[in-house]
Amino acid sequence: MKKTSLFACAAVAATCMGMTTAQAADAIQIVGSSTVYPFSSYTAEALGTTTKFKTPVVESTGSGGGMKLFCAGAGMDTPDFTNASRRMKLKEFKKCQNNGVKEVTEMVVGYDGIAIAQSKTSPSIALSRHDLMLAVAAEVPSKDGSHLIDNPYSFWDQINSKLPHRAIRIYGPPASSGTRDAFEDMILKHLTKHIDAYTKLYKADKKKNKAYKKYHKIRQDGVYIPSGENDNLIVQKLARDTQALGIFGYSYLEENSDSIAPAIIDGVIPTPETISGHTYPLSRSLYFYIKKSHIGKVKGMMAYANLFMSDKMVGKDGECTEIGLIPLPEADLAHYRANLKSLKNLTAADFAKK
Repeated sequence: MKKTSLFACAAVAATCMGMTTAQAADAIQIVGSSTVYPFSSYTAEALGTTTKFKTPVVESTGSGGGMKLFCAGAGMDTPDFTNASRRMKLKEFKKCQNNGVKEVTEMVVGYDGIAIAQSKTSPSIALSRHDLMLAVAAEVPSKDGSHLIDNPYSFWDQINSKLPHRAIRIYGPPASSGTRDAFEDMILKHLTKHIDAYTKLYKADKKKNKAYKKYHKIRQDGVYIPSGENDNLIVQKLARDTQALGIFGYSYLEENSDSIAPAIIDGVIPTPETISGHTYPLSRSLYFYIKKSHIGKVKGMMAYANLFMSDKMVGKDGECTEIGLIPLPEADLAHYRANLKSLKNLTAADFAKK
């Protein structure tokens, strides 16, 4: 079995028979976010062409899928790095700890915005986060606001009379995606906690289950269409389906600006300036995580991590910024570089800080 197929296999099975430790340690293995994938892959290619190390193998498994593989254990048949378009969750950190992945270093490489986009041939559309919430939630408040009902909305003007009479059809990331997690956090969880019909549900759930979650159920009636981890496929669908909207990372919007255009969200268009300044309401950080126990066993891990965090890649005029990455402020970049130099361990207490 070829090494490059290791994690494609691992995504559907716990282990792949016939994989030896020597094979697994032959080159750096990276999994995770489709949003971070272009930047991680670009850096991997640079490492392979400019150093003595082999080009790392980078696979787009989604943030959730990457965390599952990364935290499965510390063996050499598990990934060395995982990328994520949202922060590692506390439950994922605990899974890592329980499975022997005791030391993990967290890095932030830059910013990204979740773009809501459409075909460039379609009339411009301006949406609020509240409009988006009512479009994608599985349940919405009744007319009197007293309780929740199954989402009845099929057209945008049913939600907001100022919007066009246009079918609601949204191609978006699947449940394994960090973009999906971030979208749920910033749209569903953030907005529904202020709406009575949902807060009543919170209180009822909390009585039944102390570990209740805030509302984040996305409708499953065909209006929201999960479209896999390959964001380029969503871009292609928007070219054919001019009524639809798509959800993906800003870099894919920038790379395909000849064919797709952004929706305006809460009066703001996603740009590098609005994303880095956090005036665009769907801005987020991009992460990668290092499995410290593999350093010294897999050649080139620190060389890759240092290259990814270098000015050459993610600085203000870095090469990754040319393909859509929004750079960190200098002070933040210096902070994470210091963490990388010391290989600072992520701890459970860190999750209470952000």
